[in-house]
Amino acid sequence: MLTQQIVSGLAAGSLYALAALGLVLIYKTSDLVNFAQGEMAMISTFFGFTVMHSLGFGYWISFLAALVFAALFGMLVENIFMRPVQKAPVLSQIILTLGLYMAFRGIAGMIWGYEPTSYPVAVEGEPIEVGSIVVTPNQIFIFALTLVLMFLFFCLFRFTLTGLAMRAAAQNLRTAELMGIRVGAIFSLTWAISAVLGGIAGILIAPTTFLDPNMMGEVAIKAFAAAVLGGFASLPGAVIGGLSIGLFENLVAGYVSAELKTAFVFFLIIFILYVKPTGLLGIKQVKKV
Repeated sequence: MLTQQIVSGLAAGSLYALAALGLVLIYKTSDLVNFAQGEMAMISTFFGFTVMHSLGFGYWISFLAALVFAALFGMLVENIFMRPVQKAPVLSQIILTLGLYMAFRGIAGMIWGYEPTSYPVAVEGEPIEVGSIVVTPNQIFIFALTLVLMFLFFCLFRFTLTGLAMRAAAQNLRTAELMGIRVGAIFSLTWAISAVLGGIAGILIAPTTFLDPNMMGEVAIKAFAAAVLGGFASLPGAVIGGLSIGLFENLVAGYVSAELKTAFVFFLIIFILYVKPTGLLGIKQVKKV
């Protein structure tokens, strides 16, 4: 039973990690926490559902269409809402993302309604039994995809000029502009990639939570917690944080109480941040001015 709880917890944690990656990506570039990330993912998932059921396309065509929509949606949000307040205090920008969070949820409810709808899994197939452990092909796919995406974005920031420009924009916006970096294009790209990551998370989460405007509520909170736990500026930390939360809450649900699992998760986070305030893989950042 313990081994099965661990495997199931890692599968759930992979979903939190995917959502956390998008949060960390924007934070690494602009020092901003996007609280509308979950609702943007929800809208992208609804778009994929509409393409699948109203237009009659298959799952993977709908999946790709949802990701294209997510990228354009992310760029649109950045250009229309975030760019005019780019040089405003960070708190003002955060309040704006909270406003977008409420607006997007209301708009989705008006368009698609609030009735929960089933959503197909990405990879179907019979569960795989290894001894006493049962795992589905879809869980394996989600876990592998999370690790691959973490590795790709780690390489993006560490080894590419685009990643260097993203880090420079986060370090000092004015200096980055003086050095010839097209900050506006960098921010648009970051929001597009982050929205795509959110869209992937939303589509993969929908079969578990069912599709409705409130589907990302708890997931977004735990994704934020995963980013904090791992160290908000660390992509590997976001993955480790997500997996840790999924594993811990599953163990608590199995051996203590399903109703208290979220409370125990946040007690764990408080304890770890008390011991290491920067998170598991976070480091103290010093900005040059």
